[in-house]
Amino acid sequence: MKLDLLAFGVHPDDIELGCAGTLLTEKNNGKKTGIVDLTQGELGTRGNAQTRKEEAEKSARILEVTVRENLEMADGFFKNDEFHQRKVITVLRKYRPEIILCNAPDDRHPDHGRAAALVNDAAFLSGLMKIPSLDTDGSEQQPWRPHFVFSYIQDLYFQPDFVVDVSGVFDKKIAAIEAFASQFYTSGVKDNEPKTYISSPEFLESIINRAKMFGRMIGTKYAEGFLSKKMIGIKSFDALVREGN
Repeated sequence: MKLDLLAFGVHPDDIELGCAGTLLTEKNNGKKTGIVDLTQGELGTRGNAQTRKEEAEKSARILEVTVRENLEMADGFFKNDEFHQRKVITVLRKYRPEIILCNAPDDRHPDHGRAAALVNDAAFLSGLMKIPSLDTDGSEQQPWRPHFVFSYIQDLYFQPDFVVDVSGVFDKKIAAIEAFASQFYTSGVKDNEPKTYISSPEFLESIINRAKMFGRMIGTKYAEGFLSKKMIGIKSFDALVREGN
């Protein structure tokens, strides 16, 4: 199963917060999209691994991704080492995406930057023919290196290298975030879970306001920002978003 776009998140819900609008936009453009969660988010103060699995499945239906799987690395304790790189290499060669989206290179949560480094390193190594790997059916996998690896922006602010207009799908992005009811504030829903940094209505407002800010920069209502280590080129100025579109 070949995908056009594969998004990695260290915790279930990272992708919803950072790049769900872009996944939806590309899905509407006819692309095959997928999600890989590195951990089950089992160290989260609210909810548990089973709750978050169910919420991730609900969000996946909203996002209409072709596949969503979890590599079940240890939340908080996974490393950017050979063992974990090989796990990512196997999934990259399985889905052979053209573009990867991954966590921010630095963030409030230390897992995020570590995950970004892990995925970036594995994306390069995945293209080396002398690194063997086996598919789930035991067959030998072929090397594969994505053309681009982009990081979505999370809690810490970065000046984006480019932004994606997600105005037409922003309501579905919010619905995907709200699928994680154990983690985030949802209007009209009361719970007895401990209050956390991300469970307040102000946190969700900050996600919306950042999307508005990025959108305003390009003359649209909402946008998501990305970072790239690689120079981005365009074939035509027709690809540029024009104010007022």
